[in-house]
Amino acid sequence: MAFGSFNSGRGAGAPQSEINMVPLIDVMLVLLVIFIITAPLLSHAVRIDVPQATSAPVDSDPAKIDLAIDASGKVFWNDAEVTLEDLPARFASVSKDTPQPELQLRADKNTRYEILAQVMADASRSGMKRIGFVSTPEPPPAAK
Repeated sequence: MAFGSFNSGRGAGAPQSEINMVPLIDVMLVLLVIFIITAPLLSHAVRIDVPQATSAPVDSDPAKIDLAIDASGKVFWNDAEVTLEDLPARFASVSKDTPQPELQLRADKNTRYEILAQVMADASRSGMKRIGFVSTPEPPPAAK
C-alpha cells in the first residue's frame, strides 16, 4: 500500500517503494469531465445555405515577351534584334494591352549591369507591371 503504517518497527523512516495513484486518477477524471463537457460544443455547426456558382476556366494566357540581352549588349525582342532607343516605344505600346503581357528578361551573365538596369527602367517607366527574370538552374550536385 502507498500509505505509511503506524507501527514503529522495521523501517518506519524508510522510503516507500509504491506509487501513489490517487493524484493521477484525480487529474485523469478532471480531464475526462472537461472533455465530456466541451466535446458537444466543438461539433456544433451552423447550417448556412451557400449560393452555387459555375464558371468556365479562362483559357487565355497572357502573352509573353522574350527580351534577351547578350554579352555584347545587343537586345533581342522575341528573337528579333532591336536597339535600346526603340525599347521605350515598344514597351509603351504593349503595356496598354489587356491583359498586359509578361516581360521575361534573359541576360547573359557577362552583360553589363548598366544595360540591364536601363532596360528595366524603360519597362517600368512605360507602365510594364509584370517583369520576370529567366535563369538556368544549376545542376544538382553529384552524389558521392
